[in-house]
Amino acid sequence: MLVPRTTAPDLVVETLDHGRFDLASDGARNFTLVCFYRGLHCPICATYLRELDRQAPAFAERGVNTIAISSDDEDRTRRMAEKIGATSLRFGYGLDLAKAREWRLYVSTSRGMTSIGIEEPALFSEPGVFLVRPDRTIYWLSVQSMPFSRPNFAEMVSAVDFILRYDYPARGEHTGAV
Repeated sequence: MLVPRTTAPDLVVETLDHGRFDLASDGARNFTLVCFYRGLHCPICATYLRELDRQAPAFAERGVNTIAISSDDEDRTRRMAEKIGATSLRFGYGLDLAKAREWRLYVSTSRGMTSIGIEEPALFSEPGVFLVRPDRTIYWLSVQSMPFSRPNFAEMVSAVDFILRYDYPARGEHTGAV
Protein backbone atom coordinates (compact mmCIF):
# COMPACT_ATOMS: atom_id res chain seq x y z
CA MET A 1 0.00 0.00 0.00
CA LEU A 2 1.34 3.43 -0.91
CA VAL A 3 0.89 5.81 1.97
CA PRO A 4 2.79 8.83 3.23
CA ARG A 5 6.01 8.08 5.13
CA THR A 6 6.60 4.84 3.19
CA THR A 7 9.22 4.33 0.50
CA ALA A 8 8.14 5.15 -3.03
CA PRO A 9 8.59 2.46 -5.65
CA ASP A 10 11.65 2.67 -7.86
CA LEU A 11 11.15 5.02 -10.76
CA VAL A 12 13.55 5.21 -13.69
CA VAL A 13 12.53 6.64 -17.08
CA GLU A 14 14.19 8.29 -20.03
CA THR A 15 13.56 12.01 -20.43
CA LEU A 16 13.48 14.48 -23.25
CA ASP A 17 16.77 16.39 -23.19
CA HIS A 18 17.75 15.57 -19.57
CA GLY A 19 19.08 12.01 -19.77
CA ARG A 20 17.79 9.27 -17.56
CA PHE A 21 15.63 10.20 -14.57
CA ASP A 22 16.10 8.06 -11.47
CA LEU A 23 14.03 9.09 -8.47
CA ALA A 24 16.61 7.54 -6.13
CA SER A 25 19.31 9.93 -7.33
CA ASP A 26 17.29 12.96 -8.45
CA GLY A 27 19.11 15.24 -6.02
CA ALA A 28 16.20 17.44 -4.97
CA ARG A 29 16.92 19.56 -1.90
CA ASN A 30 13.43 19.10 -0.39
CA PHE A 31 11.13 17.12 -2.70
CA THR A 32 10.65 15.74 -6.17
CA LEU A 33 7.21 16.45 -7.56
CA VAL A 34 6.28 13.57 -9.85
CA CYS A 35 3.28 14.30 -12.06
CA PHE A 36 1.99 11.26 -13.91
CA TYR A 37 -0.21 12.28 -16.84
CA ARG A 38 -2.39 10.38 -19.29
CA GLY A 39 -0.59 11.29 -22.52
CA LEU A 40 -0.68 13.41 -25.65
CA HIS A 41 -4.28 12.44 -26.34
CA CYS A 42 -5.56 14.25 -23.24
CA PRO A 43 -6.43 17.96 -23.63
CA ILE A 44 -6.87 18.31 -19.86
CA CYS A 45 -3.31 17.05 -19.37
CA ALA A 46 -2.01 19.71 -21.75
CA THR A 47 -3.68 22.47 -19.73
CA TYR A 48 -2.49 20.94 -16.47
CA LEU A 49 1.10 20.51 -17.63
CA ARG A 50 1.17 24.06 -18.98
CA GLU A 51 0.40 25.22 -15.43
CA LEU A 52 3.05 22.93 -13.93
CA ASP A 53 5.58 24.32 -16.41
CA ARG A 54 4.66 27.86 -15.26
CA GLN A 55 5.03 26.85 -11.60
CA ALA A 56 8.23 24.80 -12.04
CA PRO A 57 10.54 27.79 -11.32
CA ALA A 58 8.62 28.54 -8.10
CA PHE A 59 8.97 24.91 -7.06
CA ALA A 60 12.69 25.00 -7.92
CA GLU A 61 13.17 28.06 -5.66
CA ARG A 62 11.82 25.92 -2.84
CA GLY A 63 14.10 22.96 -3.54
CA VAL A 64 11.46 20.95 -5.39
CA ASN A 65 12.41 19.24 -8.66
CA THR A 66 9.56 18.62 -11.10
CA ILE A 67 8.96 15.96 -13.72
CA ALA A 68 5.95 14.96 -15.82
CA ILE A 69 5.81 11.29 -16.84
CA SER A 70 3.53 9.22 -19.06
CA SER A 71 3.54 5.89 -20.82
CA ASP A 72 3.72 7.70 -24.17
CA ASP A 73 6.76 7.05 -26.34
CA GLU A 74 9.44 9.67 -27.01
CA ASP A 75 7.72 11.11 -30.08
CA ARG A 76 4.34 11.63 -28.40
CA THR A 77 6.06 13.05 -25.32
CA ARG A 78 8.02 15.53 -27.40
CA ARG A 79 4.82 16.54 -29.16
CA MET A 80 3.20 17.21 -25.76
CA ALA A 81 6.18 19.29 -24.59
CA GLU A 82 6.04 21.30 -27.81
CA LYS A 83 2.25 21.63 -27.62
CA ILE A 84 2.39 23.27 -24.20
CA GLY A 85 5.50 25.32 -25.02
CA ALA A 86 7.42 23.80 -22.11
CA THR A 87 10.41 25.81 -20.92
CA SER A 88 11.06 24.54 -17.37
CA LEU A 89 9.45 21.15 -16.97
CA ARG A 90 11.27 17.84 -17.43
CA PHE A 91 9.34 15.21 -19.36
CA GLY A 92 9.82 11.49 -18.81
CA TYR A 93 8.46 8.91 -21.20
CA GLY A 94 7.91 5.21 -21.62
CA LEU A 95 6.43 4.53 -18.17
CA ASP A 96 5.85 0.79 -18.02
CA LEU A 97 2.25 0.13 -17.00
CA ALA A 98 3.35 -2.51 -14.50
CA LYS A 99 5.39 0.27 -12.86
CA ALA A 100 2.34 2.56 -13.02
CA ARG A 101 0.43 -0.06 -11.06
CA GLU A 102 3.22 -0.14 -8.43
CA TRP A 103 2.54 3.58 -8.00
CA ARG A 104 -1.16 2.69 -7.62
CA LEU A 105 -2.12 4.56 -10.77
CA TYR A 106 -5.33 3.53 -12.45
CA VAL A 107 -5.01 2.08 -15.96
CA SER A 108 -7.59 2.73 -18.68
CA THR A 109 -8.34 1.16 -22.04
CA SER A 110 -8.58 3.10 -25.27
CA ARG A 111 -11.87 4.62 -26.32
CA GLY A 112 -10.44 5.45 -29.76
CA MET A 113 -10.11 8.97 -31.08
CA THR A 114 -10.33 11.82 -28.58
CA SER A 115 -12.13 15.14 -28.95
CA ILE A 116 -8.87 16.68 -30.21
CA GLY A 117 -8.39 14.04 -32.90
CA ILE A 118 -5.58 12.04 -31.29
CA GLU A 119 -5.88 8.29 -30.84
CA GLU A 120 -5.65 7.01 -27.28
CA PRO A 121 -3.07 4.26 -26.68
CA ALA A 122 -4.51 0.78 -26.15
CA LEU A 123 -3.70 1.14 -22.43
CA PHE A 124 -2.52 4.17 -20.47
CA SER A 125 -2.31 5.31 -16.86
CA GLU A 126 -4.54 7.91 -15.28
CA PRO A 127 -3.15 10.95 -13.42
CA GLY A 128 -1.28 11.02 -10.14
CA VAL A 129 0.76 13.64 -8.34
CA PHE A 130 3.36 12.78 -5.70
CA LEU A 131 5.72 14.79 -3.51
CA VAL A 132 8.63 12.55 -2.62
CA ARG A 133 11.42 13.39 -0.19
CA PRO A 134 15.07 12.93 -1.24
CA ASP A 135 15.22 9.70 0.80
CA ARG A 136 12.36 8.40 -1.44
CA THR A 137 9.69 8.54 1.25
CA ILE A 138 6.31 9.65 0.04
CA TYR A 139 5.22 12.91 1.60
CA TRP A 140 1.98 13.57 -0.29
CA LEU A 141 0.01 11.81 -2.98
CA SER A 142 -3.10 12.25 -5.08
CA VAL A 143 -4.24 9.59 -7.54
CA GLN A 144 -7.26 9.97 -9.79
CA SER A 145 -9.29 7.53 -11.84
CA MET A 146 -10.44 10.35 -14.14
CA PRO A 147 -8.68 13.28 -15.84
CA PHE A 148 -10.79 15.87 -14.00
CA SER A 149 -10.28 17.90 -10.79
CA ARG A 150 -6.56 17.59 -10.18
CA PRO A 151 -4.48 19.26 -7.44
CA ASN A 152 -3.73 22.94 -8.03
CA PHE A 153 -0.02 23.63 -8.50
CA ALA A 154 -0.11 27.25 -7.27
CA GLU A 155 -1.71 26.00 -4.06
CA MET A 156 0.95 23.31 -3.82
CA VAL A 157 3.70 25.96 -4.02
CA SER A 158 2.09 27.72 -1.04
CA ALA A 159 1.72 24.40 0.74
CA VAL A 160 5.44 23.69 0.29
CA ASP A 161 6.18 27.06 1.92
CA PHE A 162 4.04 26.03 4.91
CA ILE A 163 5.56 22.54 5.05
CA LEU A 164 9.10 23.90 5.08
CA ARG A 165 8.41 26.79 7.46
CA TYR A 166 6.72 24.61 10.10
CA ASP A 167 8.39 21.27 9.41
CA TYR A 168 4.87 19.95 8.88
CA PRO A 169 4.77 16.13 8.94
CA ALA A 170 3.34 13.95 6.20
CA ARG A 171 -0.24 12.96 7.06
CA GLY A 172 -2.37 9.94 6.17
CA GLU A 173 0.22 7.38 7.25
CA HIS A 174 -1.92 5.33 9.65
CA THR A 175 -2.68 1.87 8.29
CA GLY A 176 -3.66 0.13 11.53
CA ALA A 177 -7.06 -0.59 12.97
CA VAL A 178 -9.58 2.21 13.21
